[in-house]
Amino acid sequence: MGNSKTISVNRKAYHDYHILESLEAGIVLTGTEIKSIRAGRVNIRDAYAKPDGGELWLFNAHIAAYQAA
Repeated sequence: MGNSKTISVNRKAYHDYHILESLEAGIVLTGTEIKSIRAGRVNIRDAYAKPDGGELWLFNAHIAAYQAA
């Protein structure tokens, strides 16, 4: 668990908006989602996070289905 690595960054957000503060958060994923992300099959170009009930929810992110070799 101590081994963390940034997999993807929303560069469009930094281009389109003036970012005042940056926060880091974890996300719960399934095993196949992790494998797809590690394979680069993730798109967060139009993604955003929204707080609700003390939790932060991610919207408009796409993780492609994992294709086993």
